[in-house]
Amino acid sequence: MDNFLKLDIDKLSYKIIKEEVSKISIVDNYRCEKLNRIITKLLNDKRKNVSSLGKTMQKHLDAYIKEMHRVKSMYKFDKSFGDFKYVAGVDEVGRGPLAGPIVACAVVLDLNVIEEDLILYLNDSKKINHIKREELSEIIREKAIAYHIAISSNNEIDEKGIAFCNNQVFLDSCNNLSVKPDLVLSDGYRIKNIDIPNEFVIKGDTKSASIAAASILAKVYRDNLMKEYSNKYPNYDFENNMGYGTPKHIDGLREYGKCEIHRNSFLNNIL
Repeated sequence: MDNFLKLDIDKLSYKIIKEEVSKISIVDNYRCEKLNRIITKLLNDKRKNVSSLGKTMQKHLDAYIKEMHRVKSMYKFDKSFGDFKYVAGVDEVGRGPLAGPIVACAVVLDLNVIEEDLILYLNDSKKINHIKREELSEIIREKAIAYHIAISSNNEIDEKGIAFCNNQVFLDSCNNLSVKPDLVLSDGYRIKNIDIPNEFVIKGDTKSASIAAASILAKVYRDNLMKEYSNKYPNYDFENNMGYGTPKHIDGLREYGKCEIHRNSFLNNIL
């Protein structure tokens, strides 16, 4: 950035200025006063295309700082329940589909990290596009203190009911973490028969960093599983609907009948 500030940009072409700007990382320098000086320098240029570079840089800086504050508030939320060493967040995906398992994940994050180590863009997994979810899944796995994924098959769902299996995968994911949490934050409702202090959070995957991380890991795991199933059972469009009752899925059911991963108890009004 020092080199850019020394440049007399009035004498440089837009192309060269743009190349120099592209070398400046907002993520690495968002707290640096020199970044604001660079933006001001660009904004004050009389050429519209050059000043637009400053506007774009300012927009990206503002968005990054806003995201930083949003995620910091999610970490702060998880710490607000008391002085606990390990807080786990747990969430599930796949409660409503006609096929495939229900999957839950429990995640323990380090809630005392510095700003640079926050996991940005944590959110309800359904609000994140699939490419970003995959990226975040890798980051969460790398940075989490512990995580565990639990599944309950379609056969178990038929035998024991979706409510029982939903609770069971919550229990299994929490009880099999490599570190025992001092508190479990669960999305939506309290976990039955858990021997760890538990608080439930309505819409927890938008409020809690730990629950959001669990939501992402669970969804990425289940989505990839359903894509694998789509190769074995190609008639139901599983790679796109993840087992949910879309028109293509319903059409496949009516033309080819059910397959081994369908939930019989969910098909009463379809077949």
